[in-house]
Amino acid sequence: MDKQFLRDVLIDQKETFLNRTGLIDRDIALAPYITTNQIVVISGVRRSGKSSLLFLIKEKMHLQPDDFCYCNFDDERITATVETLNDIYTIHLEAYRKEPIFLFDEIQMVPKWEKFLNRMYEQGRKIFVTGSNAHLLSSEISTSLTGRNKPMELWPFSFSEFLRFKKRTYNIHSLSVKNQSLLVNDLMAYLETGGFPLVVKENDLEIAHDLFQDILYRDILTRYKLTNVDEIKQIGLFLASNVSKLFSYTTLQKISGAKSLSSIKDYLHYYRASYLFDYLKKFDYSVKKQIMNSRKVFAVDNAIASRLGFRFTENNGRLLENSIYLELKRRGHELYYYSQKHECDFLIKENMHITHAIQVVYTLNAENANREIAGLKEAMSTYNIPQGTIITMENQLEQPLPPDIIVKPAYRWLLDK
Repeated sequence: MDKQFLRDVLIDQKETFLNRTGLIDRDIALAPYITTNQIVVISGVRRSGKSSLLFLIKEKMHLQPDDFCYCNFDDERITATVETLNDIYTIHLEAYRKEPIFLFDEIQMVPKWEKFLNRMYEQGRKIFVTGSNAHLLSSEISTSLTGRNKPMELWPFSFSEFLRFKKRTYNIHSLSVKNQSLLVNDLMAYLETGGFPLVVKENDLEIAHDLFQDILYRDILTRYKLTNVDEIKQIGLFLASNVSKLFSYTTLQKISGAKSLSSIKDYLHYYRASYLFDYLKKFDYSVKKQIMNSRKVFAVDNAIASRLGFRFTENNGRLLENSIYLELKRRGHELYYYSQKHECDFLIKENMHITHAIQVVYTLNAENANREIAGLKEAMSTYNIPQGTIITMENQLEQPLPPDIIVKPAYRWLLDK
């Protein structure tokens, strides 16, 4: 592309980048990423705050405008090629006469981007990149940047980040009745709106619908050159309406009208690669059986389920379970669900052992206590887990629980890390 035009675009982008305001610190220890010599690869769903995180990194490093080279490749004015990457580099050198730190947004838009970064890495450049496609990034990193990259997954706001953005402060270890009520109300709002920064800022779930459309058409249909729009869209709407529930390929084939199960598998892969949905396996020591068993679907944020799914009062429990799943993923846990005679929502695996069992229920009461406890106890017995946890919004149970089961309010579990 024309170099002068590219120069003007870069100036415009940097000005926009530097004018970001109202940002909050994320619950991520940035020091290891700032001090590493490896290429930092930040991946996550669109609009989860990756560009803002780059700005926070810039602030933590006390970078001046002449210290770094910024470009967002998700810009229709930019021709995304390796030649453009080289031009961006030379434009910085000509303007500032010093080597830059690279801050590149949506790098996956550039074919063979890893070749350029590999060369810059070998020359000692400091590099931060973001991307919105898990499969594309991982496949390219595995071939060219093995041992040279430090990955980071960024999610929409956690509940603690949501409160920070809303400028709410609570001491969860010393709550008055009033503050506990306010905190629960904030959590109910979070379960409804989720944690996409712009959705939270505008309090507008319609933004989540626009995001779904953006991911569907740009990250899936265009990227994979697909034409079966209705099939893929129907599957996305079904998944959004059934968060935290089991699904089968045959059900998806029936509701979408897809001609083959292989197409269904491909569509599920595309949604997962875009970070929009994730699928939880049933635990089994046999990997083959894990693959064969049905999976549970979870959305990357509750806003997706709230805006695109069917809303009923009983869905509150599934929204809570979706939030707990996301928080467990943020904390880096390897997760499964348990199902034998009874069911347990989450098993945490550490190394080769199942170490924790967690049950999630919106309201724990006399009607459901036996079922919830039975599933938790069966999982604990099966994997020799000394203590189980029930996470709930409201505990109405008057009878005492077994001594090896603890009940935690959802707000306390989400905030007490």
